[in-house]
Amino acid sequence: MKKIGIIGAGFIGQACAKLFLQAGYQVMISNSRDKKTLYSVASQLGCQIGNQQEAIAFSDMILIAIPLANYQQLPANLLSGKIIIDTMNYYPDRDGNFQQLDNHQITTSELIAQHLNQSKIVKAFNAILAKDIVKDAKPHDKTNRRALPVAGNDMASKQQIFNLLKHIGYDYVDVGNLAQSWRFERAKPAYCVYLNRSQLIDALTNTSIDQQLPHNSWKN
Repeated sequence: MKKIGIIGAGFIGQACAKLFLQAGYQVMISNSRDKKTLYSVASQLGCQIGNQQEAIAFSDMILIAIPLANYQQLPANLLSGKIIIDTMNYYPDRDGNFQQLDNHQITTSELIAQHLNQSKIVKAFNAILAKDIVKDAKPHDKTNRRALPVAGNDMASKQQIFNLLKHIGYDYVDVGNLAQSWRFERAKPAYCVYLNRSQLIDALTNTSIDQQLPHNSWKN
């Protein structure tokens, strides 16, 4: 799988694009505005640019890196059958309050899966800061790599993300299905902290659904 489309041209989208390009993938990045606004991004990164429809048609898999509040703007019909890498996190101050999320009735990725109900959702790349995505990758050194958590309901789709992570320089931990992805959502011990595989397993295990770390503590 060599073509990756990215919806969202912010810090996460651009960092992932850069890393994927360095690993030999073809990348097309898009945003919600006219693609002409991305010319400087394309020039800097060396990726292709397009509108959302073009990025979806171009790609074998789609990485989505937009604010969670905008998830219903994603074109479910065009994304049907696609593997979706869901990087989105819930920040109530930015996204507004979602009662289902506040009450722990559903995970962020299950919410996305309800909207994109014909797509194959895999939660990944949400538990790492944008500034660390390229810096922490070790594509040529497999010793003590940073590990990233992954969750999804479709094992074949998850396996493709496992292979992608290994290729670009990360270890991974399979956290289970999307219902378990709360374990590495915002403010959990596994969120945006440099951990190797065994440390990540410990952090994922030693948490509770009600546990909340202090806001922005993961940026220290």
